[in-house]
Amino acid sequence: MAQLNKHFESIAFVASSVPEARAALRRLAHRYGNAAPDQADAIVALGGDGLMLQTLHTHMHDRIPIYGMNRGSVGFLMNEYAEDDLIERLNSAHISRIHPLAMTAIDRSGEAHRRLAVNEVSLFRERYQAAKLAICVDSRVRMPEMICDGALVATPAGSTAYNLSAHGPILPINAPLLALTPISAFRPRRWRGALLPNTAKISFEVLEPFKRPVSAAGDHYEIRDVMRVDVEQDNDVELLMMFNAGHDLDERILLEQFQY
Repeated sequence: MAQLNKHFESIAFVASSVPEARAALRRLAHRYGNAAPDQADAIVALGGDGLMLQTLHTHMHDRIPIYGMNRGSVGFLMNEYAEDDLIERLNSAHISRIHPLAMTAIDRSGEAHRRLAVNEVSLFRERYQAAKLAICVDSRVRMPEMICDGALVATPAGSTAYNLSAHGPILPINAPLLALTPISAFRPRRWRGALLPNTAKISFEVLEPFKRPVSAAGDHYEIRDVMRVDVEQDNDVELLMMFNAGHDLDERILLEQFQY
């Protein structure tokens, strides 16, 4: 975590399609102005976690800080909504520096699909039959066969999302780790996944791909009928997420571990 040391004056606002978010955008733009994203000091995203992920993807390579305010439902990645003192809150905010996952999925035709994922890369069975996957880490086979509904690799930022629902571990935001988590594993029945260094290169080979077809998804982007999926952290891309002091992503992830 590091405190931002620049003064924020020019703001670009983006909003989801829900009425509350659109109304907030009109009020805030009237009050603070609404710059073009490529000319702004920061982007303020009004909506829920889905909008935050969409905004991060839109500006994946721009290195512009993004500050979310919750006008959605869950809002784990968002700050509380408030219209007053926005410039002051931006200037005192803390930044989380996030590296996405790079996914390369090879489909049946041999075409390679490359996408970046902020939260997770997931594999899913496409039909009623369970998937069969082989898992390699750094070119070494670690699990020759897993029968399951699927598997995922999550970043620390994504570890409290689908990964947590699949009973994967919560990772501190600055931990140099990735979570490898099975989805409804049938064999091996009691395998709960693995914690891997964020330098690991993870490969999934789809066994019996025509009998048991599998799709792969990097966040919201899905590829059908994959044969192989390679995943690794992309350290060349850095995303900047802003949080109010005392309520940063580190603190949110820590609190999530003590929910009951």
